[in-house]
Amino acid sequence: MAKIVLAQPRGFCAGVIRAIDIVDQALDRVGAPVYVRHEIVHNRHVVEKLRAKGAVFVEELNEVPAGEVAVFSAHGVSREVEAEAKAGELQVLDATCPLVRKVHFQGRRYMKQGRNLVMIGHAGHPEVVGTLGQIDGKVWLAGTVADVAALPLPADAPIAYVTQTTLSVDDTREIIAALQSRFPDVIGPDVKDICYATQNRQEAVRDLCRVSDMILVVGAPNSSNSNRLREIGEEEGLPSFLIEDASQLDPAWLEQVEVIGLTAGASAPEELVQGVVDRIRAYLPVTVEKLDGIEENIEFRLPPELRKLGQPAPAPVEG
Repeated sequence: MAKIVLAQPRGFCAGVIRAIDIVDQALDRVGAPVYVRHEIVHNRHVVEKLRAKGAVFVEELNEVPAGEVAVFSAHGVSREVEAEAKAGELQVLDATCPLVRKVHFQGRRYMKQGRNLVMIGHAGHPEVVGTLGQIDGKVWLAGTVADVAALPLPADAPIAYVTQTTLSVDDTREIIAALQSRFPDVIGPDVKDICYATQNRQEAVRDLCRVSDMILVVGAPNSSNSNRLREIGEEEGLPSFLIEDASQLDPAWLEQVEVIGLTAGASAPEELVQGVVDRIRAYLPVTVEKLDGIEENIEFRLPPELRKLGQPAPAPVEG
């Protein structure tokens, strides 16, 4: 009999839960439509479920009628987008993850100190685009050690760095080391400021690899943190696959496998994980157990603007 071992933690993080709750509660308060700029999180199933409730997903704010409710995704947006929303008199609910917002604050602080700011991250990722647009002045982007070598800055330049939150300490270690090697004057956030969810899920996958013959990651193909979980499995020498849901499970992967390690990216709902468990059970008899790991209990507060939705405007004061 084969065995499925579930990683702990896996799936939704506090930032994702907060973002989905914002859209859900906005729909409860004002009804459909509630407009969402880009995918609220990188998961097709989450998006489709919210769409069925009345959320309308748009690429740009010019698609949102004046005065309507507009939600910014968990990845954050630029100041230009914020200004556009204000000009359109939209009722904005900002679902930017508080840990992403913290990166914005760190970047601005470093720039005010007169340092050259380097962002460690993937070009084109929504979080990176939003962060670059939240910081005044030139921000250099480095996704690889080669990018650090190519920076057109003198060796004595004062440098500061911030990182994309879906990268872990391990993901950024080599790039940070390259910055420190090339530039003597480098500062950056403490290790404890790295996104807890990213780090926890990656450490859980490494633990999972020690007891598994293969790794299955439930997550979207455009999810940075989900792809990284699959890559870690490969780095540990195990066959590793990223699937959106149970329909993408190939039964051939299960042949001659005794222990299946199963996890999920930070934007993948637990119901998809359970769907994969059920699909595996349809192919072969299995037992299921959960790996010991960190129990996350972090919660992020919802924006105060959410409470005001649907309330009548205060009466004008007479006299």
